[in-house]
Amino acid sequence: MTFGPLLKNPLLNPLDILRFLIFGMEGQDDTGLLGKITVWAVLDWFSSLAMIVGGVLPYVPQYLKIKKTQNADGFSLYVCLTLLIANILRILFWFGNHYELPLLIQSIFMNLTMLAIIQLCVKVKQSKQVIHGKEKLFTDFDWRFFWKWTDFRSYLEFVAVFTLSSSLLTYLLIGNVIFVEALGFTSLFIEAMLGIPQFYDNYVSKSTLGMSRVMVFLWLAGDSFKTLYFFTKQSPIQFCICGALQIAVDLAILSQTVWFGSTPGRRKGLAGSHVVQ
Repeated sequence: MTFGPLLKNPLLNPLDILRFLIFGMEGQDDTGLLGKITVWAVLDWFSSLAMIVGGVLPYVPQYLKIKKTQNADGFSLYVCLTLLIANILRILFWFGNHYELPLLIQSIFMNLTMLAIIQLCVKVKQSKQVIHGKEKLFTDFDWRFFWKWTDFRSYLEFVAVFTLSSSLLTYLLIGNVIFVEALGFTSLFIEAMLGIPQFYDNYVSKSTLGMSRVMVFLWLAGDSFKTLYFFTKQSPIQFCICGALQIAVDLAILSQTVWFGSTPGRRKGLAGSHVVQ
């Protein structure tokens, strides 16, 4: 992808340049237009847009549900922790290996979404406290209450500390190819393992009762599209490997629905218990 045709054309406006940066469309003539809009170009735009917003869409209904019911017990904040760490590392990986910009923007959107969910969950939990005990804060450095803090600021402080320390380490080792590649693999591997708690929960309980098959099918559809996007865009190998790993985890969870069926298993009497989302 080259910037030559854009920079030489004085008639292009900032929107054209932004569209070029995000979707990879180059100018094709000297009229100030981006060139012919083909079917493949439109598909490329839509696939890039889907990558940007597709990752956060599954969490929009969850946010709205928590806000409507004023109950955050059915959602694990460790999902937010996992995705925050994975996407912070993925953003840092971009500085060492410039992958597609839609994937970078997706990571930024995902972090903002996770912070919004954390803020809502903390607010809801605070409103339900009848007796207000001692607050649990990040600055207490009591690891028994790690990621169980009672104020939103503590979560922001942890994210800031993790981001700054990771950024400093990346800045010092950005010239080390092994470190950069390991950074990318670590970020994507963490995200790829997001479905493992669900698989383990089903295995221990010998049941998939309470698990939404539709949710898992959506995981599989989204991960399949994402992995296909990685291959067609020739993304760094870490994206392709971890995308394939996510598909394998999704298929493993779906296989449990066949193997265990809808029998209660060890969940008998616990149908209303928490299921990893």
